[in-house]
This record gives sequence, C-alpha cells and structure tokens, in this order.
Amino acid sequence: MPSIPTVSAATGAAPPPPASAVVEDIHGFLRVLADGTVLRSAAGPAFCPATFPDSHPSVQWKEAVYDKAKSLRVRMYKPSSSAAAGGGDAAAGKKKMPVLVHFHGGGFCLGSCAWANVHAFCLRLAAGAGAVVLSAGYRLAPEHRLPAAFEDGAAFLRWLRDQAAADSWLADAADFSRVFVTGDSAGGTIAHHLAVRAGELDVADLDTVAVRGYVLLMPFFGGVRRTRSEAECSPEVVLNLDLFDRFWRLSLPAGATRDHPAANPFGPESPDLAAAGEFRRPVLVVAGGLDMMRDRAVEYAERLAAMGKPVELAEFAGEPHGFYTLDPGSEATGELIGLVSRFVHRCAADAASEVD
Repeated sequence: MPSIPTVSAATGAAPPPPASAVVEDIHGFLRVLADGTVLRSAAGPAFCPATFPDSHPSVQWKEAVYDKAKSLRVRMYKPSSSAAAGGGDAAAGKKKMPVLVHFHGGGFCLGSCAWANVHAFCLRLAAGAGAVVLSAGYRLAPEHRLPAAFEDGAAFLRWLRDQAAADSWLADAADFSRVFVTGDSAGGTIAHHLAVRAGELDVADLDTVAVRGYVLLMPFFGGVRRTRSEAECSPEVVLNLDLFDRFWRLSLPAGATRDHPAANPFGPESPDLAAAGEFRRPVLVVAGGLDMMRDRAVEYAERLAAMGKPVELAEFAGEPHGFYTLDPGSEATGELIGLVSRFVHRCAADAASEVD
C-alpha cells in the first residue's frame, strides 16, 4: 500500500473515483485511493439516525473548540441539577459533580463527538451518572496515524486544566479533583494509553486536575495472534475481522503489525505494566459477550488483576460491540450507565477519604 499523506477531502458532490483507484474502503465512509488521497463521506452513518434524541430535559450542553490549530472540538454536558453527585461546595449551597472525560470509538479512523449516537449516549450518561461529561474529539487516521489520537487525549487533559479556572459554566458544576477518563472502543484504548502516561501527566501538567480512575468500554485492542472470539466472529456483524484489520492497517504507523504498543498492551515492545506504577488508579473494563474483542478485554483485565492493579471487569453477556451507542436508549445501556455511575462515585468517595 502506498504511503498516505496527511491530506483529506470530503466527497461532497464529486463523482466517485473509479473502483480500481480505491485501495481501502470502509463502507463508503472512508476511502483511500492509490495515490494516497483520503476521501471522507459527508453523509452520516446509518447507525446514527436523526431519531436519536438531541436533548435531555435535565442536561445542558454546549460545544467548544479546544485546539483551534487542529480543529478539535469537545461537547460538554452537565445535569441541570447536581443533587445526584456527591461532595461539593457547601458554602455555595451546591454540590459539584465528578467529571467524565469521554473519547468516542471508530477504530481511530471514524467517529465524532458530534455524531448523533455519541451525542445521545453522552446526554444519557451525564443524566444517569450525575456527572459532567466532556466528549472530546481527536485526530483520525489515516491522515493522522497513531500515536496522534493519544497525543490529543493528553492535550485535552492539559486544556481541561486551564478550563478549570477559565470557564465558569464548567466550574460551577464540575469537581476537577474527581476526574475519570472514559472511552468507547478506540476511545477505551486512548484511556489505556493515558493511564500508562498518568504519572508523567499528573506530575508535569495536571496539578489542578486529579484523575481518579479509568473506564474502558469494550476497548479496541489488537494482536498478531488471533483470539478465540476473533477467530469465531461472524462476518455478518458490524465489527467483523475484516473491518478490524482494516482499521489497524490505516491507523498504526506505516509498517507496524498489530503487536505494536499502540494496539497490543502486552506486545513484545509494550511497556511493562507490572513494573510500572501508572495503574495506581482504579480501572473498570467492560466487555460484551457478543463482541469480537471480548477475549482481549477479559485478558486485559485478568492480567492487570494478576499484577495487583485495582481493576474491575464487567461483562454484558448478550451484547455486541458498542451496544450503548448502537441503541443509547436501551435497557442494557441504562444498566451500563448505572455500573459506571456506581464505579465513579465509589472511587470518588474513596479518594475523598484518602484526603481526609
């Protein structure tokens, strides 16, 4: 495959390229041509119908640009009542809420904080978890191969440090001493890599923002060796083995295999998580019983636990990959949000007791 320059063009009304010119095609949303040109469809995906709710009666939201040079946006959500959140500012008569920094999925190649399914999920997450949710975008591959997305995740946390004092809309509701990094699929992989870098970030940059834990929702991990759930995956599901491999081909550094540290947390060149102290904060890992990547998520949690890391594993036995964004209003999504809420508020309470 030819090298891919960092240039992208929306398809708009232009005629489609000849089939012989397309070397990678992800359901028409993303096409890479033989000359390295990247074409992105202006149309939204079918799994983001306009019928998804774009508002919630108890949640306010707004959008901002957090990196103008890279055109990176964040959607910010806060429940209009903070009664569900613990802790707070008694003098002001208000209780401030924990903050969930959330990164969307899409195999590092697709997705947006503005997609209707991501937006609907974050609305419900903010309301159900009693938390401020910050849904942050990041640069996509193949225009920006990994580790670009991880760098953007770290940059967002630095931006948040500055916003803690600059944005009264956030400061009135958000408790920046109780921040949790969450991510769906590829976003869960970003959360993992931010946990790996936690010591560096906490000491060097984030003195006003305290990360208390991580939530990895069906993280997008890879490896050269196929797991059983990968090998047995039906080609009929949305995220099948062919699409899985395409995402990694387009997002990993040129020439890298799926054992690259960006994809495989236990690859031959990956950091030794047992020896490092990065995972001192609790981690919640969510797996789906019908997810092709189920085995990798379970193995990840089990190996962290064997290292003595504070990790919890929850499996939704009958659910496919990303069920909470495929159907943000479902009963299973409500159960997931309840699980995340209990984890966040328990960890936040434990952190407060440590300070006391």
